[in-house]
Amino acid sequence: MVFLELFVMLIVILIAAEVFTNALEHLGEKLGISEGVTGSIFAAVGTALPETMVPLLALLAGTQNVATNEEIGVGSILGAPLMLATLSISLMAISVWKRRGTQGHLRPERTGLTRDLNFFIAAFTFAAVAMYVPHTLTTVRYGLGACMVLIYVIYVMMTINASKALVEDGHATEAGGDMFLCKTGLPNNMVVVVIQLLLGLGLLIAGAKGFIHGVEAASHIMGISALLLSLLIIPIATELPEKVNSILWIRKGKDTLAFGNITGAMVFQGTLLPAIGIMLTPWEPRKEVVLGIAMTLLASIWLRYLVAKGGIRVWHLLVNGAMYVTYLVLVLS
Repeated sequence: MVFLELFVMLIVILIAAEVFTNALEHLGEKLGISEGVTGSIFAAVGTALPETMVPLLALLAGTQNVATNEEIGVGSILGAPLMLATLSISLMAISVWKRRGTQGHLRPERTGLTRDLNFFIAAFTFAAVAMYVPHTLTTVRYGLGACMVLIYVIYVMMTINASKALVEDGHATEAGGDMFLCKTGLPNNMVVVVIQLLLGLGLLIAGAKGFIHGVEAASHIMGISALLLSLLIIPIATELPEKVNSILWIRKGKDTLAFGNITGAMVFQGTLLPAIGIMLTPWEPRKEVVLGIAMTLLASIWLRYLVAKGGIRVWHLLVNGAMYVTYLVLVLS
């Protein structure tokens, strides 16, 4: 029954992500903003909501076991960026392997991708440093958390400021199809867009809440810690399905939206969520956590190097997938 519950919650999350992202595309088109803003902020935040809800609900309204709540919180906070920087990026490239070839080029808009990676690497480094700050230095830990929130605010402002020039260069957001609610006969206006966004958000919260209790029960059945299970299972269930959007976008040739959906979510989840973890959990350097942070930073730096080098080929991102497999071997051995 436990694993059936996890599967049902996965279906709920998948449906919610489709509803939410579909509405976001139409919102971006109506607002006349760039694919960079739609992908890196709107779509990224929207599809990151399940991973956001899981640690928040676990820490603030989870189970009666405080230690388990903290482990689920830390695991889901750090597991999502790890998944995004390694497995998600790699699967996106694999999806166009046959069409573009091993040496095929991936062509996201470079300035936005560079900005995403720079902000993520800087913020996640803060998260790593915070693990070695003693709990007695509360002011320092809260200061690091505040800096990470500020980093995200600056990132959003810079991304939005760059939008106008990108739209003029032909990078405006275009919705890929009809809005779901419009298929029922409702008009395609801002009110209906907001209604669909709220509907998707409600489903996301429901799915995340169900997952918290399912993970706690599954960790007991499988005999492994809630921390490790949260690092591995929650991101696969809540993060990976939503990144199907990136696969669909890149197969349509919308490389900027595809990358932005992933790297924008990395910035969101590498700033605001670790800030919460630093301030509300022990945030200690356990083996699974340290290895996860190290592998996430390594994968991000590799991607940043590729952008600086001048081109990303399909095979380059297979390296990111290999990093995820390496992490699994190290923590499970």
